[in-house]
Amino acid sequence: MKSLFSTPVLRTVSAVALLSLMAGCSLFSKDEEVGPEPTPLVKFDAQANVNKVWSASVGDGVGEYYLKLTPAIDGKVIYAADARGVVAAFDRSTGKRLWRVSLKEPLSGGVGAGYGLVLLGTSSGHLVALNKTDGSQVWRKEVSSEILSAPKTNASTVVVQTQDEKIFAFDHSSGEKRWQYESSTPSLSLRGTSTPVLTPELAILGMGNGQVIALNPDNGSLIWKQRATVAQGRSEFERMTDIDGDLLLAGNELYVTSFQGFVVALDVTTGRPLWRRELSSYQGPDEGLGNLYVSAADGELSAISQSDSELSWTQSALKHRGITAPVTFGNYVAVADSEGYLHVMSQRDGRFVARKKIDSDGVRSKLLAKSNMLYVYGNSGKLVAVTVE
Repeated sequence: MKSLFSTPVLRTVSAVALLSLMAGCSLFSKDEEVGPEPTPLVKFDAQANVNKVWSASVGDGVGEYYLKLTPAIDGKVIYAADARGVVAAFDRSTGKRLWRVSLKEPLSGGVGAGYGLVLLGTSSGHLVALNKTDGSQVWRKEVSSEILSAPKTNASTVVVQTQDEKIFAFDHSSGEKRWQYESSTPSLSLRGTSTPVLTPELAILGMGNGQVIALNPDNGSLIWKQRATVAQGRSEFERMTDIDGDLLLAGNELYVTSFQGFVVALDVTTGRPLWRRELSSYQGPDEGLGNLYVSAADGELSAISQSDSELSWTQSALKHRGITAPVTFGNYVAVADSEGYLHVMSQRDGRFVARKKIDSDGVRSKLLAKSNMLYVYGNSGKLVAVTVE
């Protein structure tokens, strides 16, 4: 049977309630799958074909516990890692492997890539920087706890968030610690953290207490703080408002999702709320054709107007299928699910246009889109590049 945290679909109300007995734990034993049965696949007339361009293996994949380990694209190369510490680089057009190294220790956060570095976080609380050319270690630094999201760099500073709600910044070249920021830790939260948004002027992070903070990346000083959602309810579970999904910066607007909370649009300069819509999600959004696309905690995919927060459409046929965060490319929006299917829909109305089985072990890592290619990293370690035509 699947682990309690082997599929995102289990992080719904019925499953997360079990966490009240496990607060503070970072790993959970393998157990029987709980939660609603996945909605059966619907039949439709395919209007496009999903064509596999190449496929490669990345070690043993993301492992049995709830890890994502989303690959990263930097230029013509895609970097991927498995839960046991294997890191590999591939030509993103052909799939040719450029290098492969084993860190010989469990990884829990990553992959970040940019400005010559490949960045990873370990379950023992170490931030590792590798040379993008050959995978050799450039530097390694210890942080306060497990890293569950991808570190980010802006060529000057590397920023990483830890599971215990601390934020660390290191010099990009030397790894020297620059600053540290601490936030209050909720007594009960989901297993995960959002990936920082990092620009030359701002380091923006979503926290487990439902707040979004913007810091100066050079010195860690607070620029603004905004509560994206308000905790409600009597029990600790009902008051969980984690921001675990990646933040999306689009122009001057920052889009934030939260568990048991809201989808919120913020002015990135001031943190001022522009609009909010009630919707529970632990996945980050994507945008396209004037819409914001959000995978809800129950598996529904919603398109929300970026201008006024009105609902454009909802695709309910993926409910309880443990879908990934959405990604847009061309006129399509795509997600994958816990049974390993890639679902491609029209951005205009949410209708299905194509489907393909990618990995029998399922997919939980975020999909990546670049040019005309879509990249899917399956739970078994299969990295697949496809086109949709």
